[in-house]
Amino acid sequence: MKSTTPSPSFSFAKMFCSLFGHNYHLSKSVTDHVKEYTCSNCGEQATTNSKGHLETMTPKLKEINKDLAFVHAKKMARKNENKIFQVAS
Repeated sequence: MKSTTPSPSFSFAKMFCSLFGHNYHLSKSVTDHVKEYTCSNCGEQATTNSKGHLETMTPKLKEINKDLAFVHAKKMARKNENKIFQVAS
């Protein structure tokens, strides 16, 4: 009979972050105002909320940021396309 040992949830990186705080670095720029950050120690992800404060990343926020990035990219492409036509006329 196999005995399974639970994987330890203790990590020095998480302990370091809980004592001294996270060391967030920019991982993705969704729009000009919305950004995603990742902690260089423990790997926790965060994003900016509507008020500009950092908020822990959840699956719902990941989906929102993905859709927001898609809409923003389409808007920028359309804006750049209009600039080309305005210059030519």
